Amino acid sequence: MKWEVNIDSIAKKAHQRIYFLRRLKQFGIARNILIQFYRAVIESVLTFSIPLWFGALSLRDKSKLEKIVKSASRIIGTELPALEEIYQQRVVRKASLISKDTTHPANKLFQLLPSGRRYRSLKVHTTRFKNSFYPCAVQLLSDQCS
Repeated sequence: MKWEVNIDSIAKKAHQRIYFLRRLKQFGIARNILIQFYRAVIESVLTFSIPLWFGALSLRDKSKLEKIVKSASRIIGTELPALEEIYQQRVVRKASLISKDTTHPANKLFQLLPSGRRYRSLKVHTTRFKNSFYPCAVQLLSDQCS
């Protein structure tokens, strides 16, 4: 599955909102307000359902979105979290909830190894499945545990 059309749509929306960020900066709005505006208006568009699609993006699509974050960072004048960081945080949060909820259909995918420190890796046969949510979530949770 290709995400290029989705990414182009997201990038277009984000660029439209960057204009307003620039205008606020020109009006002399405080940095903390600019950060709040970015998080509420731009980052929310960039990260909507990010655990679903970010792992499967091509490098070109990832760099297109990261350019938007860097542009906003330059406008605001402070470092903003990279989309990769946000993706990892949200995947770990969702995977933790799934692993704790025994009634969740995917709970059985999050099995601890006998040592109790790492999760059992999922067997993947295709790149598409390897880049999907569950294998990435198991890997990130295992990395976090060790």
